[in-house]
Amino acid sequence: MAASVKYDDVEVGTQLPAQTFQVKRSNLVMYAGASGDFNIIHWNERTAKAVGLPDVIAHGMFTMAEAGRVVTDWVGDPGAVVEYGVRFSAPVPVPDDDTGTTLEVSGHVEEKLADNKVAVALEAKALGATVLTKARAIVQLA
Repeated sequence: MAASVKYDDVEVGTQLPAQTFQVKRSNLVMYAGASGDFNIIHWNERTAKAVGLPDVIAHGMFTMAEAGRVVTDWVGDPGAVVEYGVRFSAPVPVPDDDTGTTLEVSGHVEEKLADNKVAVALEAKALGATVLTKARAIVQLA
């Protein structure tokens, strides 16, 4: 599948459609099974709090992946993302209830590069805190 966004149709500052993701404990269980990351802080509230966390926390890579969906949904082809990196700046606590935590992700075209590539900057927040910093994807556009 080729990227559906055309390089000539975007400018620096172009906003990607913002998305919100509900992160529930069941998501963490599924992610642990898929990734093999069964660290106890991602499923045991007593242990998470004993080590100073506010609650069970989402896996960093899960949070990164959800933020990346904003880019892949925008461009229409996950293979168009040629580079992606973030820094984890705050945990995403996930309470044991039916609501979980809301992860809010937005992004914009930060820079137009050579060869029909753009740099996309992302912002991810949960509970009012920025949870990813320096979140940036390089995307190959049509």
